[in-house]
This record gives sequence, structure tokens and C-alpha cells, in this order.
Amino acid sequence: MKIGFWPARVFFEPEALNYARGRKLYQLLEKRGISLGMTASHNRVRVNLGNSEREAFEEAKRTLVIGVRRGLKFQSCKPSAHYQLPLATGCPGLCRYCYLQTTLGRKPYLRAYINVEEILERAADYIRQREPEEIVFEGAAVSDPLFIEPFTGGVSEAIKFFGEEKRGRFRLATKFTAVEPFLQLPHRGRTHFRFSINAPDIIRRWEHKTPSLQRRLDAALKIIEAGYPFGFLLAPLFLEGDWRKRYLALLEQLADILPGKMTSFTFELITHRFTAKARRQIEALYPGSGLDMDPGRRQFRYGQFGYGKYLYPPSLRREAEDFFRREIKRRFPGSTMEYFI
Repeated sequence: MKIGFWPARVFFEPEALNYARGRKLYQLLEKRGISLGMTASHNRVRVNLGNSEREAFEEAKRTLVIGVRRGLKFQSCKPSAHYQLPLATGCPGLCRYCYLQTTLGRKPYLRAYINVEEILERAADYIRQREPEEIVFEGAAVSDPLFIEPFTGGVSEAIKFFGEEKRGRFRLATKFTAVEPFLQLPHRGRTHFRFSINAPDIIRRWEHKTPSLQRRLDAALKIIEAGYPFGFLLAPLFLEGDWRKRYLALLEQLADILPGKMTSFTFELITHRFTAKARRQIEALYPGSGLDMDPGRRQFRYGQFGYGKYLYPPSLRREAEDFFRREIKRRFPGSTMEYFI
């Protein structure tokens, strides 16, 4: 298996070792010489490494906790799905703008849940409760979930599970490229793979520890060839400088690489936004990064989870939405823009 991420250290909840999957993983990591430890809870891990706040933060990103997902009430997940599918929390990338700065703050370590079967059984309950609706689950709401595959196999198990569920659908979005474990799975068209992409200069400047645009597009082509429904998540859109030229070039690159000028796929577009908490955290960790987070140039609006976000002004968002709808329709007439926010 191609491994996209190996942690520097791994903590286990004691309960995780009650699962055969957990015991096998512990033995595998022990053989590889990974630093192992125990923790009472996946929500309370102390990693005191590095000589500065930034070094400690980045070392925490190299820390994996294997836990048990006890609360099996799923959160809603607008606008992309009905519910989150909680296979993991966190991401090994170091994107300077990351919205998880709000929810994870100073606890950015990665959490993967070993009780995959129980999580999927709960998803089945949600599906049965809402028959005959088709229920959609998002696997990337609070995580880029591909990192968990070598450890819990959770993404593969979810793909196979939804392949058998006629009224359930699975969605996941990723910036990462280790897609080989998924190419031969019986997905039956019920998993929607989306690749989070951005202009190359944005990736170089702010999406640290993530693959290049070209590597993401190469991985997308593998998923397309495997027959998955697929799409692209353009996020976050930075509506600054000559943003039209930047994103026209990105759309042209997509048009050039898609096989046979393929047009039937999805787009999701999210403009850059931030919370006050994320702004404080980002500026403390990366002072002088050049990321524009001036509240005076933004519109404040409350979100679905009760905290407010700073968005671009409504007139600029409308202008951008018109621009992207027009240019996407011109190049990909059979595609669907699922939302622009």
C-alpha cells in the first residue's frame, strides 16, 4: 500500500485495544518502531514538543491518536450532505488558512476511530429511520480522511458499506493522493470522490505539507478510471488581486487534463472565510503570512454551528459566483455546480 502519512508518535485509548483491529494495529506500529503511548481519552492528549508555539503545533500534527468514537449521534453537514460520517478528526496538512483552527485550536493532533463497524452500523440506523429518502454522509467534514487508511481501513470499509446500501451515499473530499487502496473496491457508484484543488500559487504559499496540483489531478484521473462519481472542490477561493486570471488558468488546466473532454461531474465552490478564533490562532502561529483576515473588509455572519464568520462582501461574492458559473458552464456544459458559498 502506498502510504501518504506516517506519524511520529501514536497514542492509543485503552478501549481501542479491545478491538481486534486495534490490537493488530498496535503490533504493526510496534514492529515499525513508532513511538507508542496510552491516553485516557482521544480528546485529552498533551504533546509538549518544540521550542515555540508553532513548533509544538506542527509536532502535534505529526501525532496520531487511535480512539473509540463513543458518541454516535451524527452531526448535520450542510450544504454537502445530510450527516457527517465520523471516521476521523484532523488533517496532516499545514494549510495556513485552515478552518479547523476554529474547532481544534490548540489540539490539532489527528484522531482516527477504531470502531469502524459500529460507526457504519449507526449510519445504517440513520438510513433506515429516513426511508424511503436517499441519505448522504460526508466523510470529510472535520478531517481529510485519507490519512486513516493504513491505520483503521475506515475509508475502504465505508466505500464497501455504501456499495451495498441502496438508499445511502458516501462523499469524501481530499487534497491527498494515496488513492490506490480504493481503485478496485466494489463502490457501485455510491461513493462521490472530490478533490480539493486551488491555483498553484495558492497551494505553494498556503497549503503546506500537501501534494501539488498536478499530483492531485493525477490521483483524480485514477479515481475517474475506477468509475467513481467525482468532482472538484475549489476552496477556499481567494477573491483578491487578479483572481479572475488565476482561476481561469485553473479551469483551463482542468479542461486540458480531463479524459475525452469529460464534462459530467460536480463542482463545489467555497470562498475564503474565517472566524475570530481562527484569526487569532493563525496570526499567533504564522505572523506576517500575508493571509488577508481584515474584519473591516468582510461581512460578519453567523453559521449553522452558532459562531460567526467573516465573509467577503455580498457584492463581491455575487460577482464571483456569476463569474464561476459562466466560465464553468462554458468549459464543462454537462457539469453540476452543487453550491457556491
